[in-house]
Amino acid sequence: MATRKRAAGDCIEARCTRCRALLNHTIVAMVGEKVIRVECNTCGGIHNYHAEKAVAGPAAGSTRTKTAAPRTGRKDPGAAEREEWESLSPAMDPNKALPYDMNGRYREKNLVAHPVFGLGIVKLLIPPNKMQVLFQDGNKLLRCG
Repeated sequence: MATRKRAAGDCIEARCTRCRALLNHTIVAMVGEKVIRVECNTCGGIHNYHAEKAVAGPAAGSTRTKTAAPRTGRKDPGAAEREEWESLSPAMDPNKALPYDMNGRYREKNLVAHPVFGLGIVKLLIPPNKMQVLFQDGNKLLRCG
C-alpha cells in the first residue's frame, strides 16, 4: 500500500500545546516534507508541530543492562580561590600592606589590610570606584576611591 505525501490542509495527529493532548490537527505550514505549524481542530489554536513522543522501551534483542557510571563530584566554587590564596600567601608581607580605606586609591596586586577580612591582594579594579580583593575567605568586592 503506497502512502500519500502530506501537504498543507491535511489532517494529522499532533500534541496540542493548549489542550495538552494528542488530537487531530490541520497542517498549516510545511518546509519541504517537514510539518512546521498546525491548527488544532478542537480548540482552533495554531502552534508549532509537536509529534507524538515515542515510547522508550527495551530493545527487542537486548539482554545487557546499562550500568550507571559513578558521578564525579563538582569542584567546590571556592576551591580555586583557596588554592590561589595558598599559592600567593607565602609571598605576602603584612608590613607592606596598605590599610583599607573606602576612599583610598589602589592598584592591582597591592596588598590591603582590611579590619574585618584581614590581609588581601587586589585582583581587579572595576571603574569607577570598586575593586575585587582576594582574601583568605574568598573574593570580596570593595569600594575604593
